[in-house]
Amino acid sequence: MADIKGTQLIHEYLRHNKKFPHVFCAGCGHGIVLGSLIRSIHGLGLAKDNVCIVAGIGCSGRLAAYVDFNTVHTTHGRALTFATGIKMAKPNMHVIVVMGDGDSMAIGGNHLIHAARRNIGVTALILNNNIYGMTGGQCSPTTPAGSYSMTTPMGQMEQSFDCVELCTAAGANYVARGSVFHVNKLDSMIMEGITNPGFGVVEILSPCFTQYGRKNKFKSPVDMYHALKSKVTPLERFNAIPEAERGERVPSGVFVKKDKPGLEEKFYEMAARCQGGE
Repeated sequence: MADIKGTQLIHEYLRHNKKFPHVFCAGCGHGIVLGSLIRSIHGLGLAKDNVCIVAGIGCSGRLAAYVDFNTVHTTHGRALTFATGIKMAKPNMHVIVVMGDGDSMAIGGNHLIHAARRNIGVTALILNNNIYGMTGGQCSPTTPAGSYSMTTPMGQMEQSFDCVELCTAAGANYVARGSVFHVNKLDSMIMEGITNPGFGVVEILSPCFTQYGRKNKFKSPVDMYHALKSKVTPLERFNAIPEAERGERVPSGVFVKKDKPGLEEKFYEMAARCQGGE
């Protein structure tokens, strides 16, 4: 398997006979994330049996159904709670959680905060398409102010969450932001998130043309990818731009990288001390 590449490589990790054809709309970025996740796991040389993919509800939640790893498709907003239990029971397993922006920061927002606070050794991929795509296009916690959705027909009036700032403030060990337009960098971020100890978060900007783009003056999925290309700016370059001139630019890169031990490491260390009578 080491010599195969590209599409052939991705096919080696899919459940061909069970869950296809896939549900993603034309122009959706989630398939690109799926490819990036598979390349990252393959690049790290992880055995399939030593990887567990946990997903919640929503378009992003379907990724878990397509891949040939240990997988759990959980209830809405609860993917991190399942993942926490799996990691505590199987500390050597690589537990990767796939969530949307609504799943992670609205229904599951409290679980995201506390997973970061606990620093549990789980990698969370948050696929941010700024909308509830699967359930009809309602606004989500990351829908930009002024944007139109099924529930904000006159424009979103609430301010949106910044996923990076939220997870950084809550104590995550690793926090990064990438996009489906910048795939090579995304591969690197996912690999680093998986191998870094403690709780890791990679926010991934992924367009939804069907539910968000059509309502917000994008003529095609290609327009959304062009917008992503122009907005997403490497962190170093973003910081060099005066604040008044940043406009709609979004910083991308690694924002936090710490090596504090994960909760499961501290727990098993304590258990060993107790069993040794110390």
